[in-house]
Formats: sequence, structure tokens, C-alpha cells
Amino acid sequence: MIYGAEAPTGALSDPKELLLAYLDFYRSVIARKLDGLSDAELRASRLPSGWTPLALLKHLVYMERRWLRWGFTAEHVPAPWSDDDAAGRWYVGEDETLAELIAAMHEGGVRTRAIVAEAGLSDVAAIGGRFAEGAPRPSLAWTLFHVLQEYARHAGHLDIARELVDGATGE
Repeated sequence: MIYGAEAPTGALSDPKELLLAYLDFYRSVIARKLDGLSDAELRASRLPSGWTPLALLKHLVYMERRWLRWGFTAEHVPAPWSDDDAAGRWYVGEDETLAELIAAMHEGGVRTRAIVAEAGLSDVAAIGGRFAEGAPRPSLAWTLFHVLQEYARHAGHLDIARELVDGATGE
């Protein structure tokens, strides 16, 4: 089940589905926060750190890919850190668009659901990809919770950035 405008309710008692539902919810929050911004507003920063709303979106796309596909399943993911420039700052190419990155975010959500359907919350990340033999490897529950907190934290950042752009507030 994909959730849109409303946060999941307490009626969801399956921990896997609850985590997935909240991830879906925060993806929709991110998409709504970016909706209606011009390309110039998406690519401009109003913050001393210099990140832009579009760069934040790209970061979230790559963050989820790094943790679930490259991290948990050890899938080969070309250039898992492609959201960063040489200096380690979030980067968006001139040819990258809001529509493409929103689609990639939602495709990532579909892939996350497929990964979660095949694993238990106590399963640990595979060796290879992000995690080497002998290195600590997180459980699926830890990974999902970490990805969820990344989405929630950055949704809050985007709340502030959007308010600075045009005064829009709220989820």
C-alpha cells in the first residue's frame, strides 16, 4: 500500500509495513515540498551551507540506493556517491531535472519494497557492496530506520528552505 498525503496511522501493527509506509509518506512530503518551485528556485541555495532543494532531492535518491541496494543487498551500484562533487558537497548536473529525480526517488521506493519483501527485519546486510568481510553490518530494521530518519530530517530542512523561498509551510 502506498500512502500519500496522510501519515500512516497507529492501526499499522506490522513493523515492516509501518517503516515502509512512513518512507512512502516522507517521499510524498519531499515531492510536495518541491512542487511549484521554478527551476531557478530548485537550483538556488538560500543557506550558508550552499545546498539547493534539487541537490537535497538527489541526495535522498542516492542515500536510499546506497543503504538498501548497495548496502543491504550488496548489489553492484555504479558510482554510489554520485550525489557529491569532488569536494564532497551535494551536486546536481544542469541536465538533471526535478521530474527525473522525483521519478528516481519513487522508483527507489518500489525497489526498497521489493528488497524488504524478501528479507526479515533481523537479517543483516550482505558482505560486498558497502560492507566488507569482518566489518559490522546493520540489520534490515536498522537500515530502514536510518533511511527513514534521513527522509524525515531532510524533509524538515526542506520545510525551512521552502519557507525561505515563498513562505509555504507545513507538511
